[in-house]
Amino acid sequence: MPERGARTILAFDFGLKRIGVAVGEPELGTAHPLPAVSRFQQIEHLVTQWKPASLVVGLPTSAQGEPHRMTRQAEDFARRLERRFRLPVARVDERYTSVEAERKLRGIRRKEVDSVAAQLILEQYMGGISDSAA
Repeated sequence: MPERGARTILAFDFGLKRIGVAVGEPELGTAHPLPAVSRFQQIEHLVTQWKPASLVVGLPTSAQGEPHRMTRQAEDFARRLERRFRLPVARVDERYTSVEAERKLRGIRRKEVDSVAAQLILEQYMGGISDSAA
């Protein structure tokens, strides 16, 4: 495990059965998938382990960017993270991240796809941070 920095970010690809997880360091521009989780207690362990400065949750929307049932559930998950950990939680449009993750991993087990999708969400978020800093 890399040394934890002051700006470590944990990202989540919310799902009803599994939640993909990734960790990143904006200063280094790196993001790495972690094993997917299925219980909130596992997220508590990750927050204790990685000591992130902030969290990111992917918000699923339709191809046209319209919210739907899963969008509301992911937003509820983000609010639960905010209340529990008292950390800032950014929301990122995750359209097509699972499709891109599956394309990258072709044939790999689904639970790994969830965390690669979380990695893509985090990379998208960190790209927005560096764009706004420029």
